[in-house]
Amino acid sequence: MNDVIKTILNHRSIRKFKDIPLSREQIDTIVRAARMAPTSSNLQPFTIIGVTDPDLKKFLAKRSGNEDTINQCGYLFIFCLDLYRIMVSASAEEKVKMRNTLSFSYFNQTAVLSVGIALQNANLAAESMGLGTVIIGGINGALPDLDEWLDLPEYVIPLAGLALGVPDEQPEQKPRLPQDAIFFENKYDRDLREKVERYDKEIEEYYQARTSNRKNENWSKKIIGMLARDLPLGFYSEYIRRKGFIFK
Repeated sequence: MNDVIKTILNHRSIRKFKDIPLSREQIDTIVRAARMAPTSSNLQPFTIIGVTDPDLKKFLAKRSGNEDTINQCGYLFIFCLDLYRIMVSASAEEKVKMRNTLSFSYFNQTAVLSVGIALQNANLAAESMGLGTVIIGGINGALPDLDEWLDLPEYVIPLAGLALGVPDEQPEQKPRLPQDAIFFENKYDRDLREKVERYDKEIEEYYQARTSNRKNENWSKKIIGMLARDLPLGFYSEYIRRKGFIFK
């Protein structure tokens, strides 16, 4: 097994970091890895913003629900969906046509996929350097104020943060769904109940045995509980409309 595979299979989220900042060389290497991510039609629809402003870091820490992690990390990246950059070389007439084209949800989905691939490239590069990482989706809790902090134009939306640094913990690895529940050949397998129940039992045992934050919960209970309640997400639909994405 080569080192790349070992790094991937050893992944775990790190939320506690030593008070050691990343070097400029480390930051540049991680960004280079993200830049080289595969992207449909060479669209490259992502921008990465590094957070060095202490006040911005405190704001994100408070609003994202990851206060200790963000305050302690050696560096914080914000990964943004960016379809503004492709407009800068277009004529006024071309921009009108491009805005209409970008209103189709296909392009947004393609862009989100590209951001995710770039984010994972950065995450893997950091882990290969011995750094700890955690992807923070909670930055959505800072919208729309984050637009003002980052001076974001239309067609640019922050999607996730990547906090990283020298790890100050070594948590147990969280079990994943079994391969026979997520990998099929030639057609989808709907016979999933037994596989999910098997995983529920495994992750329930993990939650009860791990060294910190023990709880009596399984995967189904957690995810159904999250998705079956009324979430105040209407603001996000309005936010992306204001950013120029009126989907067709």
